[in-house]
Amino acid sequence: MPVVLHSSPLLWTRIAAMVFSCVAFSVVVHSGQLSHGTADWCIFCWAFSFAGSLLVLLVELFGLQTRAPISWKNFPITFACYAALLCLSASIIFPLYFLRSNSGYSETRNLRIVSTVFSCLATIAYMTEVSISKARPGEVAGYMATAPGLLKVCETFVACIIFVFVSDPVLYDRHDALKYCMAVYCICFILSAAIIVLCVGECTGCLPFPFARFLSAYGLLAVVLYLSATIIWPIFNFDPNNGGTKKRPPSCGTMRDNLCVWDKLMAVAVLTGVNLVLYLADLIYSARLVFVSA
Repeated sequence: MPVVLHSSPLLWTRIAAMVFSCVAFSVVVHSGQLSHGTADWCIFCWAFSFAGSLLVLLVELFGLQTRAPISWKNFPITFACYAALLCLSASIIFPLYFLRSNSGYSETRNLRIVSTVFSCLATIAYMTEVSISKARPGEVAGYMATAPGLLKVCETFVACIIFVFVSDPVLYDRHDALKYCMAVYCICFILSAAIIVLCVGECTGCLPFPFARFLSAYGLLAVVLYLSATIIWPIFNFDPNNGGTKKRPPSCGTMRDNLCVWDKLMAVAVLTGVNLVLYLADLIYSARLVFVSA
């Protein structure tokens, strides 16, 4: 089997991202002394990014793109976008939990600083890969290489973070309105994830309706649903008339290694607003795609 190696900025960016993520989790594993559960998440982010980058490099090195059971126009950039978000989250979470409370000079602290630095470098490398791979105006490319496709990745990632915050402890079972918000998060996540799977699997042609019009209709539905959740979630969590708490409880200041319930409620409110903005931008791009095509 011939080995195909074409030097390009994209190739070296992928190699750099793979090396940086590998160093990040290797140094952390070597340092040890990580008992908090968030360490497992950070290691997963770096290891998953490394493994995916290695897979992409091997496939392109041996010229197996045409034999892959997925769309190679969509998969690499989709993975790179998820890897950038994963490494970004690890770059924020890891120092907050493992550097803030570990002051002074020690070998363990130095190794954790090294992991944080290489995690940030991996984030920059993956963002650079996305920037190089995304479609330019007038260029024929896969859907995931366009702005709406990349926004779908961000929407699903933000929804996953929301699920983490609302699940431990369960924050949506106190009122039916909060259960409605949870239903909004789940419905929009499932549909966005399904669109990504259809694009990566090149199955959009199997739909019984035009894919572009479906994207536009779904974008409008998602904006309406998230707009309602953006209003309802704060009302039933921070309004005293509805059983909420407007001010941050003093007990939250004593929790160093975990977020208190009020902090998680506020984080979900902020992330809901972030996803509303993402879906609104997605709707604008999708509607423009339909009208321009027409």
